[in-house]
Amino acid sequence: MATENLSFAAQVSQWAKAETEREEAVFRTAAQEVANEVRRPVAEGGRMPLKTGNLRRSLMASTADMPTIQEGKTEFQDSAIELVIADAHLGDTIFLGFQAAYAARMNYGFVGTDSLGRTYNQTGFGFVDAVAQRWQQIVTQAEATVRNRFDQA
Repeated sequence: MATENLSFAAQVSQWAKAETEREEAVFRTAAQEVANEVRRPVAEGGRMPLKTGNLRRSLMASTADMPTIQEGKTEFQDSAIELVIADAHLGDTIFLGFQAAYAARMNYGFVGTDSLGRTYNQTGFGFVDAVAQRWQQIVTQAEATVRNRFDQA
């Protein structure tokens, strides 16, 4: 419907609805990019070490609370990160967290003996920190992506 045929109030309402849809799209697009980027393997230009893929698969998303480390669990299956993000609404918090107990050691590094008596001198990969530092750029890129999507519609 052409905006000329709408009352001013209807035009403002239509504009506000479109802006809310764009804001939600930017929110979801940015959150998905964070999830994608934090799991991007070193071989593909990311910082995530990839040996078996288990650490990558341990990433979980939630809108209720931060996913917790699953002590003693050694095998993880892919979780429905994309579905959690797609169901999130503006104002929700999307928590992304690794469930693998060794995730912090892989991100930050570890020198010393762990609680199981294993000795490490491991440099961290910084895959979480690197993405967190890029948050503003990720949002800016998500905004551009969404703007292009809406402008082409």
